[in-house]
Amino acid sequence: MLPTTLFADQIRVAERHLVAVEPRFGPLIEAHGPCTLTPEPDLFRGLVRAVIAQLISTAAARSIFAKFEAGVNKKLTPARVLALTDEQMQACGLSGGKRKAIRGVAELFASTRGLNATLTNADDAFVRATLLPLHGIGPWTVEMLLIFCLGRPDVWPVGDLGVRLAVKDLFKMRTLPDAKKLTKLAKPWQPHRTVAAWHLWWSRSVPK
Repeated sequence: MLPTTLFADQIRVAERHLVAVEPRFGPLIEAHGPCTLTPEPDLFRGLVRAVIAQLISTAAARSIFAKFEAGVNKKLTPARVLALTDEQMQACGLSGGKRKAIRGVAELFASTRGLNATLTNADDAFVRATLLPLHGIGPWTVEMLLIFCLGRPDVWPVGDLGVRLAVKDLFKMRTLPDAKKLTKLAKPWQPHRTVAAWHLWWSRSVPK
């Protein structure tokens, strides 16, 4: 069976479920509107973007990604990335670890024919098994790919700081919740935790 990808009608179903099991989602959805998640079909581009976004602010990630994409004439392909020198990548603001990770991703896509289609049609476990062995690719990076590129409906990034902060605010917790607490809390939200994460990220930008 092919994996499920989020579409508009499924998002509406997800939001109704979330509000039913956790009424706190109601004001969030009213504040900034329905989820508008639109998957990025270019998995290589999306994975590079996720690597760049590791452990830095959203604004910094956008700036570095824009410089990096400009460095390959706005056509991000494995071949063009592999043709860049270390100095060129560093000039975009990429650390040594991220340069190595991006080169590893480029090498995998360059050497594996049809990888974009393979991952698109694979289940979440296969995607994780394929990408996690790469240098610099951890669970969070794969989860960002599953959400923002593959549009998988039930991804719950318990290690994401934005999600942790948003849950802390929404549930008026005294301390940041850990992975175990987040997993337990979100159990009733299944199988719609991707949409929950999206709304929680947006809640951080809603005026208090």
